[in-house]
Amino acid sequence: MKIIPICNQKGGVAKTTTAINISVYLALKGQKTLLIDLDPQANATSGVGVEKKEGTTIYNVLHGDITIEQAQKNTGVEKLSLISSDISLTGAEVELVSMLAREHRLKKALNDVREKFDFVIIDCPPSLGLLTINALTAATSVIIPIQCEYYALEGVIQLVNTINLIKNNLNNEMFIEGVLLTMADYRTKLTKEVIDEVRKHFGEKVYKTVIPRAIKLTEAPGFGKPIALYAPDSPGAKKYEEVVCEILKIPIERSEIEGIQQEV
Repeated sequence: MKIIPICNQKGGVAKTTTAINISVYLALKGQKTLLIDLDPQANATSGVGVEKKEGTTIYNVLHGDITIEQAQKNTGVEKLSLISSDISLTGAEVELVSMLAREHRLKKALNDVREKFDFVIIDCPPSLGLLTINALTAATSVIIPIQCEYYALEGVIQLVNTINLIKNNLNNEMFIEGVLLTMADYRTKLTKEVIDEVRKHFGEKVYKTVIPRAIKLTEAPGFGKPIALYAPDSPGAKKYEEVVCEILKIPIERSEIEGIQQEV
């Protein structure tokens, strides 16, 4: 079972959009997938059409009140389950401080379902607090979304340092799965400059697929649907499917990757 947090302490980088749509396309390609909403804003929860106040949440799991299996919910997508979140998770950062093995609460809970899922995708909050540390301690690898804008790498160095710190002290098997460039607009020179800068910094860790700035991607959460169900033929949908092909190491036609410049 691969456990992959989608992590960046900077907000507005399409972190939740990425967590939702990677999870959905993994499931659509036959992978048994669990999406964990670890953000108190619960946007990943509503983004797959589940009410934020519907039953038990990841908060109850971290407290040890229930198991992962007891907390999981159906999403309407075959092979995709959800552990939802709500605003009560806000207090977990403080409450975890006094708990025994506080960094390992999520990892311990996930140990019980290692034979039940192929992938666990975790939508992390936009911070490097105890919730994110729990996700990274449980992780087999991590995906870092980076928006194609000025100061794209701002804060990412701190995140990489945190990842290395956790790797050295709490989880020596974790590695960076990939860096995903998001919200690209090829009509601007800036986007191309940012892509070059990020590829120069992270090298082969950067996915070939780049996620475009697309209206359908921003509309979909308002309808409680992932892009695969809301607008499956849109450029954003095609690109998230291609990212999942890269994760699964399924070959992608080069023309499809470069085609986004014509689609935008």
